[in-house]
This record gives sequence, C-alpha cells and structure tokens, in this order.
Amino acid sequence: MTETTLSAPARTDFMRFVRSHMRDYALLLSLLAIMVFFQYATNSVLFMPVNMTNIVLQNSYIVIMALGMLLVIVAGHIDLSVGSVSGFIGAVSAVLMVQYKLDVFSSVAICLVLGAVIGGAQGAFTAYFKIPAFIVTLAGMLIFKGLELSVLGGASVGPFPELFQLLSKGFVPDIFGVPGFNVLGMAIGALTTASILFFAVRERRNQLAHGLAEEPAVIFILRNLLLAAAFLGFSYLMASYKGLPNVLIVMFALIALFTFVTTSTTIGRRIYAMGGNEKAAKLSGINTERLTFYAFLNMGVLAALAGLIFAARLNSATPKAGAGFELDVIAACFIGGAATTGGVGKVEGAVIGAFIIGVMNNGMSILGVGIDLQWVIKGLVLLLAVSLDVYFKNRAV
Repeated sequence: MTETTLSAPARTDFMRFVRSHMRDYALLLSLLAIMVFFQYATNSVLFMPVNMTNIVLQNSYIVIMALGMLLVIVAGHIDLSVGSVSGFIGAVSAVLMVQYKLDVFSSVAICLVLGAVIGGAQGAFTAYFKIPAFIVTLAGMLIFKGLELSVLGGASVGPFPELFQLLSKGFVPDIFGVPGFNVLGMAIGALTTASILFFAVRERRNQLAHGLAEEPAVIFILRNLLLAAAFLGFSYLMASYKGLPNVLIVMFALIALFTFVTTSTTIGRRIYAMGGNEKAAKLSGINTERLTFYAFLNMGVLAALAGLIFAARLNSATPKAGAGFELDVIAACFIGGAATTGGVGKVEGAVIGAFIIGVMNNGMSILGVGIDLQWVIKGLVLLLAVSLDVYFKNRAV
C-alpha cells in the first residue's frame, strides 16, 4: 500500500489526525476568513500592496514581542511590562541619539543591553525570589511607564537620524531597477518559499524513514502548497509596491530562529517540560530557575528591539508609546494556541495570532470602527479563542 492510498485504516488515521489538530486548522481558517471578510468589506483595500506593507510595519513589533512572550507563557509565567519596557527603551534611544548625538549603532547596542538587564532583573525576582511573575511585571509596567515619562519630560523627542529610521521605514534595495516591480524582493520571497518546502520535504522523509510520520500525505501536500501560494502571493504584493521592508527581514529571521529553538534545541524542550510540570522537570535535573531567568531576559531584549522599531517608525519617542502593547502581545499568544497553564504553544501559532490581531486592527480602522468598539471586538475574539482551546483540550482528555 502506497503512502497516498486511503484504505479504511488510513481513513481512520486521517480523521484521527484531523481531530487531534483541529485547533491548528481552526486558527488558519480563522485568519483566512478574517482576511476574506475585510477584503470584501473594505472594497478590496485590504490586499492592496500599500496596505499589506502597512500591516507589516504596524504589527512587526507585536510579532517580535509575541515570540518572546510565547516562551514566557510556555514556561508558565506572564509578562505585563512589555509595553512599558518598549516605550521606555524608545525614550532612552531618543535621548541618546537626538539629545546626546550618540551614533546609531552604539545607541542600539546600549538599548538592547538595557532591555536584557530589565528582563533579567524581572526574571531574577520571579525565578530566585519566587515572587509571582504577575506581580513582578505589573510593578515593572508601572515603574517603566513612569521612567518613560521622566526621561522624555512629558514631551515627544525626535526626529531620529535617517540611518536609524531605516530600521522600520527602509526597504531592501532593488538592484535590477525594473520600474514598478522590485525583482529582488520577489526573488527573496521565491527563495524563502523554496527553502521552506525543501526543509519540509526533508523532515517528512526523515519521519517516514523512522516510522514517525503522523501527518497524512494529502494534508502534508495541501498544507505546503497553500503555504507556498501564500508566501509567493505575499511576495508579489510586496514587490509590486516598494519591495520587502527591512523590518520584515528581521521578523522572518527571528521567527526562523525561535522555531529552531523551540523545536530542535535542548533548552526549548526543557522550557516546554518546565511549563508542563515544573516539579517533574526539577526532579529530572532541569534547572528551572535558570530557564525562567533566560525566558524573561529574552523577553526584555525583544521588547527593547520592538521599542526601537516603533520609535523608528514614528520618527520620535512619545510619552504614550507602548501603551496597550502588552494586551495585543498576550492576546496574540493565546489566540495562537498557547495554554494559560503553560507547556503548550507554537511559534507559528503566536505569529498567526499576531496577524489576526493586526488584520483586525487594520480592517476595522479602514472601516472607521471606533476605538471603543475595536477593544470590545478584540476582547470577544480573545475570549472565544481561549474557550475553543479549553474545549478542544477537554475533548482530547
């Protein structure tokens, strides 16, 4: 019997696999449905190249922080301070570059190190002093919002040097010079798609060779064809405008890095083990305190990077920067399938969750939906996502 033959046992395995992964498929279908709805409701504005570029620029810092928040949540904790930390780091960068005229590279390095120190300090209080992360980061949220206001003196500081602005506003240059179409951006998108398919097929072959392949061949083929079509379509839209934004390259690199860390490294597996059962992980020899410290330190660095990207996009540091970011970041992780109890969550889920939030924000803004109603709708979506997660988890028991 070949791999694609759907005998009675194969059909049974097929349905079992679909049921066990219903949460993942529902997430993808939800994103697709939301995009189709807003594409229709906005009279095809959503998929316009300029608007897709805006969605990337508007949500890059949310995606970046969601990667760090995912590890914190998987470890069984939460970080409420990321919005304030990102705003504070943006304020510090403005003071360094605008007021003290420090060069861009030194300023960025100082800000990233400062983010690591902040995250490490909060991680130390949580891991070694056993203070609940909710309390530690709630205090951090208040402290760094106050420091942000103090550093800026209650006023916006800017503009930034042009080199720094390229972090968020710049695009990968097109060396071919074709009018109206960025050939290099399309080529990068095509190579990225080919690389994703190559590694997917190689992993599939390794699973088949060791008898570990659970995903039916039909689903594997359809999933990767849809993924390839989505990447190529997205790359075409980007190439039709200005090409690939610099921040998109940074975001993709971080997504690839965190996917590798969570699926193929010892530290990644240990974070999941700790989040699933901390006592069992500790008894098996895992240094849970150190892992918790690393998770928060990593979150601090990514919050700092997000703060720099947001400041570069606005071309100034403002007292309101970072307000509410933590809500979108946490919502992205939970909508993406992370469990409130820890130990469960995927990078791709957090990214999809972030884009669900981003597309909803963008679509509702285009439609002129008031900010009050936007908050209500996002709250209902978060509640629905967590409810579905609990429902599917209970069905699996």
